[in-house]
Amino acid sequence: MANPKRLVRVETVEPLEKFRVHLTFKNGVRKEINLEPFLRGEIFAPIRNNPSVFRSVKVVGRTIGWDNGADIDPYVLYYDLKPAWMEEEEMTKA
Repeated sequence: MANPKRLVRVETVEPLEKFRVHLTFKNGVRKEINLEPFLRGEIFAPIRNNPSVFRSVKVVGRTIGWDNGADIDPYVLYYDLKPAWMEEEEMTKA
């Protein structure tokens, strides 16, 4: 799990093909991540349905986000955590 003493901050984001992005974090770590599993719910609908909206992703505060207010927790991105909706689904199946 995330170390609360270590502040995770996204420094740059570059949209790639489909729903993939290349992220650079403030500590120099670089990752290529498929965001498709995170783009669930009404707020992400315009992002899922319009490639130009997806490509408008930018650094917002400590993480990445879009102009409609959608964002993704930087700890989820950095530590490869499961999206909240996936954890909720697993809990209802148990």
